[in-house]
Amino acid sequence: MAAFDSPAPRDLGREKDHTLDQQQHSTAREINFNDVEAQNLNKEAEKGPLEADDTPTPDPNIVDWDGPDDPATPRNWSNRYKLTNVVVVSLSVLYTNLATTMFAPGAAIMQREFGYKSSTVEVMTITIASLGFALGQLFVPPMSEVFGRMPIYRASSIFYLGFTAGCARSTNVTEFLVFRLLTGMAAASYMSTGGGTVADLLPKEERGVAMAIFTAGPLVGPVLGPIVGGFVVENLGWRWCFYLILMIAGAVTFVTFAFIHETSAVNILKSKAARLRKETGNPNLRAEGDKQTPVKQLVLHALTRPMKFLFTSPIVALIALYIAFNFGVTMLLFATFPTVYENTYHWSVSISGLAYVGVGIGCAIGVITFAKLSDRLLNAKEGQYRAERRLIMMMFVSPLSPIGLFIYGWTTEYKVHWVVPIIGTAICGPGAVIINSSSQTYIIDIFGPQAAASALAAITLLRNLMGAFLPLAAPTMYKNLGMGWGNSVLAFITMAFIPVPIFFYFRGEAIRKRFPVEI
Repeated sequence: MAAFDSPAPRDLGREKDHTLDQQQHSTAREINFNDVEAQNLNKEAEKGPLEADDTPTPDPNIVDWDGPDDPATPRNWSNRYKLTNVVVVSLSVLYTNLATTMFAPGAAIMQREFGYKSSTVEVMTITIASLGFALGQLFVPPMSEVFGRMPIYRASSIFYLGFTAGCARSTNVTEFLVFRLLTGMAAASYMSTGGGTVADLLPKEERGVAMAIFTAGPLVGPVLGPIVGGFVVENLGWRWCFYLILMIAGAVTFVTFAFIHETSAVNILKSKAARLRKETGNPNLRAEGDKQTPVKQLVLHALTRPMKFLFTSPIVALIALYIAFNFGVTMLLFATFPTVYENTYHWSVSISGLAYVGVGIGCAIGVITFAKLSDRLLNAKEGQYRAERRLIMMMFVSPLSPIGLFIYGWTTEYKVHWVVPIIGTAICGPGAVIINSSSQTYIIDIFGPQAAASALAAITLLRNLMGAFLPLAAPTMYKNLGMGWGNSVLAFITMAFIPVPIFFYFRGEAIRKRFPVEI
C-alpha cells in the first residue's frame, strides 16, 4: 500500500521526454502527430527533454515541471504506482465487459418472465451494451483530452453504477434495453481513455505488459461472463448477474476515487498553474501546453477527433476494421455456445458456461505471450526503433483465428466429441488477444499521449458496432448454412485480413507520412 500514500511517488522513471512533448504541443497550432512521433524517435537518444529552447528568454508566466526529476511528473512516479493505475483501469474494462455476457444465460429466462416472443429482442438484450460502448466513443474519450482522465473516469463510474442498478430492477424489456444501452455508454470511457492513461504513464519501450493487461478485458470479460453467469442464473436468477456486477463495480469505483490520480500532464500543469495564481496573485500564469482556447471550442474540436482518425488515416481505418470483424466473430461465436452445448451435447445451463473455458485458456496464453514478447521485439534493434515492430507477433498469430473457426464449425456440424470444438475455440484465443493488443499498442505508439484516446475511440467505435450487430446474424446464418459452412464463411473473411499487419509492417511508416492526421 506504500504506493498509495501520496499522489506523486518519488521513485524516478527512466523516461524523461514528457516535457519535450509538452513544448512541441504548445508551439504548434496544428500538430501532425505522425510526424512528431517520427521526428522525436531519432532525437530521444541525443536530446534531453530540457534542452534549451531557441528563444533566449523563456516566458516567466509559463508553469512547467520543476526539472526532469520532478516527482509530480506521471512518468517519474514509482513503477508500483504506475502499475496500480493501469490495473485499476483494466479492472474497470474487465467488469464492464464481464457484464456484457454474464447475463447471456439468463436472456431466455427473462424472455419468459417478461413475455415477449422475438428472438432478435432476446439477442439484443445481450448485445445492446456493445452498441452503447460504440455510441459513447463519439464523445466520452475525447473529453479526457480536454478535461483530464480522472473527471471522466469518476463521472463514468457513478453513472455506470446507477444504470446497472436500473438493469437489475427493470420491470419490462423496454426499460431493460434502455438501461442496458446506457450502461454501455457510461463504460465507454474505460475502453479507450485507458489507452491514453497507459501512454501518459509509460514510454514506448515499456508498454507491453501494461497493454497486455489493459486489452485483455474486452476478450477475457466476455469469456468469464457466461461461466459465472450460468451458475448465478441457475441458482439465484438473472437479476443477480447485475447485483454481482454492482458489487464489483462499487469496489473498483471506491479504489478509483480514493487512490488514483490524474495522469494527463497538461491537466496536472493546469492545476499547478491555478494553485500558483492563487498563491502568487499573478493572473497571467498559465500551464505549459495550455493554449487557453475557450472550453466550448476545445470540446467541439475534440468531438470531431475519432471520426477524423477513422476517415483520414488508412492505418486507423484498416486496423479498426480488422479488430472490429475479429471482435464481432468472437461475439458471434459466443452466441452459438448455449445452443450447441445445450442442444447438441445436452449440457445444463450452468455446465454449458464451461464451454467458454477453451477460449479463456487461449486468451490467457495470448496475454502472457504478448506481455513477455512485445517490448522485447520492439527493442530488439537498439537505436533503430520502429513502431511497426509491434505488428510482428500479429503477423504470426493471425492465421490462428480462421484455423480455430474451421475446427469448431465442422466438429460441431458432425457432433464430434465435445472436447474437440473446445480445442478449436482455444486456438482462436491467442489470435484474438494478440491481434487486439498489438494493434492498439501500435496505435498508441504512433499517436502518443495527446491523441491516443481519440484514435482508440475510433477503433472501439467500429469494434463495438460489429460486436453489437454481427451476432444478430447468427440464427439466420447458421439455420441456412449450418455450423460447418457458417463458421467457414467467417473463417474465409478472417483470412482476407491476414495480409494487413504484413502490409503495415513494411509500408506503415511511409503511409503515416503520406496520410498525416492533423489535430
